[in-house]
Amino acid sequence: MDWFTASDYWLSRLVFQRALAAVYLVAFLTAALQFRALIGERGMLPVPRFVERTSFRQAPSLFRLHYSDRFFACCAWAGCAVSAALLAGLDFLLPLWGAMLLWLVPWALYLSIVNVGQTWYGFGWESLLLEVGFLAVFLGNDEVAPPVVVLFLLRWILFRVEFGAGLIKLRGDACWRKLTCLDFHHETQPMPGPLSWFFHRLPRPLHRVEVAANHVTQLVVPFLLFAPQPIASAAAALMAVTQLWLVLSGNFSWLNWITIVLALSAIRFPGESPSAPGAPLWFVVVVLAVAALIAFLSHRPVLNMVSRRQVMNRSFDPLHLVNTYGAFGSVNRVRYEIVIEGTADPVAREDSDWREYEFKGKPGDPRRWPRQFAPYHLRLDWLMWFAALSPAYAGAWFGALVERLLENDRDTLRLLRRSPFPADEPPRFVRARLFRYRYTTWRELRETGACWERTFVREYLPPTRLARAAGGA
Repeated sequence: MDWFTASDYWLSRLVFQRALAAVYLVAFLTAALQFRALIGERGMLPVPRFVERTSFRQAPSLFRLHYSDRFFACCAWAGCAVSAALLAGLDFLLPLWGAMLLWLVPWALYLSIVNVGQTWYGFGWESLLLEVGFLAVFLGNDEVAPPVVVLFLLRWILFRVEFGAGLIKLRGDACWRKLTCLDFHHETQPMPGPLSWFFHRLPRPLHRVEVAANHVTQLVVPFLLFAPQPIASAAAALMAVTQLWLVLSGNFSWLNWITIVLALSAIRFPGESPSAPGAPLWFVVVVLAVAALIAFLSHRPVLNMVSRRQVMNRSFDPLHLVNTYGAFGSVNRVRYEIVIEGTADPVAREDSDWREYEFKGKPGDPRRWPRQFAPYHLRLDWLMWFAALSPAYAGAWFGALVERLLENDRDTLRLLRRSPFPADEPPRFVRARLFRYRYTTWRELRETGACWERTFVREYLPPTRLARAAGGA
C-alpha cells in the first residue's frame, strides 16, 4: 500500500517521536513534583473534591476510579518512566501493536491528570500535548513507514496553532495591527526570561519588524505546509526558528517546544529509508478510522477560527482530540505583581517586621534577574500573574495558598524559591500587596544593578491569620 505510507519521512518520524517523548517527560516531571500542593488531598484545589461535583463524561480520568496522593504519584512517575523509555527508542523494539499501546500509555495518563487538574492545568499547551500525543499513537514504528494521513493531520495541528494565533492577534488588540505590541509584551508577559530585559530594550523600529514578521509567519507561512517539498520543509523550518526566538525571549512552558516538535514532523530530513513490509490491513483500517474521526471533530475549531468571536485555547471534547489555540490576543501595557509577606509579630502593624516570600520564576526582588525555566512549567507562578490582573482569577485558590503559608506547609513551600520563616516557626500573619513593575533603563541598571523598579499600588489582601489561632489568642 504505497499510497498509505511515506517512506521518505522515516527519519522525520524518528526525530518527531523522540522530541515528543522528551516533552512528555517534562510534563510528567512537572506533575510529579508539584501536584501535592496544587491538587493533592490537602492541596489548594483537591482532586477528590473536584470529582465529587463533576461526572466521568465531563472529565474522564483514572482518578475517578481511585484517588490518593500515592496513586497520583505512581501515575506521574510511571509517565516519566514510559516517556524515558520512548525517548530511548523502546517502541522500535516492540511489534507494531505493542508500540501503539506503549504510546497510548502516556496519553491516557496525562489525559487523566489534565482532566482533574482544574485551573492549574487550564493552559492551551496541555491540550496541545494531548492532541499531538494521540496522533503519535498511530505513526507506527520500524515495522511500517509513517502513514501519510497522520503526517497530514500533524501539519493540520501546526496550521491551527499558528494560524489561530495569528487571527486572534489581528482580531484582538489594536497594537498588533499597529505593530506596537512588542513595546510592552516583553515587560508584561507572564514570566520573563533572562534575556527578556534585553529584548524589551531593542530599538522600537526593530520591534515593528518583529511584529510584521510574526504576522507573516502565522498568517501566510502556515498555508505553505501543504505545498510540495521542499517548500513545506522550508515553511516548517521557518516556524521552528520563530519559536526558538520566542524561547529566548520568555518562559512559555513547553508551548514553543511542542510547536517545534510539530514542525519537525513536516520537515523531510535527508537519508535513506530502511526497507519495510507494507502496512498490515488492520493498521490501515485503524488509522483511516482515526483520521475520519479527527476530520469530523475539526469542524468546531474551523468554525471558531472563522468566527469574529474567536476564542483561544478551548477544548471541544473531553478527550482533547481536537482543540483551538491562540496566545496574547491582548497585551497588557502595565505589569502588576502580587508580593506576599509574612510577619511573626503578635500584632500586625504597618511597621511590623514584614518578610517577603520569594517565588522561583515570577518577578519579586527587583535585583533578582529572571531565570530560564521553560519547558518546565511553574504552575503557581503563572497563576500568580493572572491573579495580579484580577482577583477573580484567584478566587478559587488564593485563600488556600495563604492558609498553607500560615501553616508553613512543606509541599506548598517547595513551590517557592525561599520562605523567610524557619520550618518550625510559621508566620502569625500573612498579607499580599499589589505593585506595579517596570524594567529599569540602561542607566538605572548600571547604577543600581536592579532589572526591575516597583511601585506600591494598593493592598491586595489585608493581614490574615489562621482562624483557630485568632480564636485561641
